[in-house]
Amino acid sequence: MKARVDPELCIGCGLCVDTCPAIFKMEEDKAVAYIAPVPKAQEELCRKATDECPVTAIIIE
Repeated sequence: MKARVDPELCIGCGLCVDTCPAIFKMEEDKAVAYIAPVPKAQEELCRKATDECPVTAIIIE
C-alpha cells in the first residue's frame, strides 16, 4: 500500500499527522506522506487518516 497527499487539495489541518505520524508529516503548510510503502503495522492508522481527512486529500494506492 502506498499513500500520498494531493497538495492541491490539502489545507494543512494536520489531522493526518496527528492520526498517523509514522507516515505523514507537515512540510511548510501542507502534509506529505514520507514513508512508502506503508508498513503493515501502520496500514490501519493510515486508512483512518484517509477517512478522516476533511478534504479527501489523501490517496491510497
